[in-house]
Amino acid sequence: MTRPPSDPGSGGLAALRGLVRYLQDAATRPGPQDLRASDADRDLVITLLGEAAADGRLTLAEHGERAEKALTARTLGDLARLTSDLAPPAGQPIRLYPSRSVTALFARERREGRWIVPGEFPVMTFFGDIVLDFRDAVLPSKRVTIHASAVAGQIKLIVPAGIAVEVGGRLVLGARSVRGRRPASPEAPRAVIEVQTKTFAGSVRVTTVRPPRRRRG
Repeated sequence: MTRPPSDPGSGGLAALRGLVRYLQDAATRPGPQDLRASDADRDLVITLLGEAAADGRLTLAEHGERAEKALTARTLGDLARLTSDLAPPAGQPIRLYPSRSVTALFARERREGRWIVPGEFPVMTFFGDIVLDFRDAVLPSKRVTIHASAVAGQIKLIVPAGIAVEVGGRLVLGARSVRGRRPASPEAPRAVIEVQTKTFAGSVRVTTVRPPRRRRG
């Protein structure tokens, strides 16, 4: 039995529909600035406000006004606005990066501190270095997918204990490694980071950092 010829445009139409669904879903997702703030987030901002009042960057009246707003802030965006003029981006207690992607072209890029991790995002380095530090990061999604591309560059992930890392993808004249990974725990990880790699003469390295041991008194 002869099958009817397939419509050559059907594949493109399906891809277009998929793109539309993705854009609709992305449009309804709350941005990092719209995520609810926690007490820990408020404490970080209030600490910086106190330091600014102590060294003269804020008057006592300004400090009181901003501290009151910090205590009643509902979102991370509300908190970030209170310290935007008090420290450079690297010194902000709440870090809301404008772009989901991380790119380093003959340069170095770093994500650290209390930054908001997208559920899925690309990371690309070309003769550069990228460090993604998840130790104090906020992960709204329980599963994060990173599309990591390294061409003659290095991508390093620093992950705290309790977060599982899955690494796969293609590797050409490069290297990838996962260090500090402990045997499977009976407890489920609080989040999973999936790293899909595409490397050419580059490297992707993951280091799991264990919490410091408590000294016995």
